[in-house]
Amino acid sequence: MGNLVIKSSAFKNNGLIPEKHTCDGENVNPFIEILNAPAETKSLVLIMDDPDATGGVTWVHWLLWNMESKTHYIPEDNVPGNALLGTTSFEKIGYGGPCPPRGNKPHRYMFKVYALDVELDLNEGAFKEELLKAMEGHVLDEGLITGLYGRK
Repeated sequence: MGNLVIKSSAFKNNGLIPEKHTCDGENVNPFIEILNAPAETKSLVLIMDDPDATGGVTWVHWLLWNMESKTHYIPEDNVPGNALLGTTSFEKIGYGGPCPPRGNKPHRYMFKVYALDVELDLNEGAFKEELLKAMEGHVLDEGLITGLYGRK
């Protein structure tokens, strides 16, 4: 990782994600701030997933690509400009908030943003594997913020 910085006004890195952004609340994406993308960036990608998902399989919560290079904010409950959305592990297109099994220790939710040197030729609704394959060889920089959420 280099200089790309990801922040959120909803939670601090390794802090608790507010219920509003989970399946126990309004299930809307949190505000995300993106800083210091390289000058040669052509598009941005966001992948939100949960590596602590039950069964040892990373659970995909949000896929977003072809955000304009000058995107500095992903507003709450919104998608910037011409960005495209992928299919999550919930088998839906769009944001799916944290929803770990009740009684589990809090899971980690990784919000990873990638600066790419191209716009991706990938149709809306693509899966994470397709997105990662399309990104190969095009990542200029990446940043990460992690939020935590558990259910009683």
